[in-house]
Amino acid sequence: MSNWYDFLPLLFLVLIFWLLIIRPARARQREFLKTQNALSVGDKIMLASGIFGEITAIGDETLELRIAPETVVTVSRQAVARVVPAAPAGSDD
Repeated sequence: MSNWYDFLPLLFLVLIFWLLIIRPARARQREFLKTQNALSVGDKIMLASGIFGEITAIGDETLELRIAPETVVTVSRQAVARVVPAAPAGSDD
């Protein structure tokens, strides 16, 4: 029975590691995949590099992104950091 108690600190460390590292990483990965799957033409997005643009075409692994009038670049889907919410109607920004 005392051998079982010897493993309690190790089990406690594994549990803490799982709660603080593994679980949040999985949640971030799920959120990232959800964002990737929800992309559609016309969405305004921000790339991981900080470049903003509007999606003009979607491929399996790439997106075409309009970053300025008549300037379209092809980027990896993995580069998308977030979808920028649309500005409310009537805002002055």
